[in-house]
Amino acid sequence: MLDLVADKWSLLTVAVLGPGPLRFTEVKRSIAGISQRMLTVTLRGLERDGLLTRTVHTVMPPKVTYELTPRGHTLLEATQPLIDWSLKNLADIDVSREAFDQRTEDPTQETPAGG
Repeated sequence: MLDLVADKWSLLTVAVLGPGPLRFTEVKRSIAGISQRMLTVTLRGLERDGLLTRTVHTVMPPKVTYELTPRGHTLLEATQPLIDWSLKNLADIDVSREAFDQRTEDPTQETPAGG
């Protein structure tokens, strides 16, 4: 279960589905940076764990929606503060990672002691 909670795509998908059912393209549009393949893998994993349901509506063209189960809603409630923190700090974390990567790629740059 910790892998699920630590997986950013799973938590973001759960957060996006919190308000109600969405189609695949609506979920994808709501999660910046997720590829179609990663979203497919994420949705399947969440469905397998019983956190969401996939419903095929018999209309033309066929329509598929994804919706949190009651268990999925309890995960959202339990992780909402973590999701909020992550979204608030994501841009700063990306900047920190980029600065770190640049420092570690350039052997002439020294990393300050203790930091």
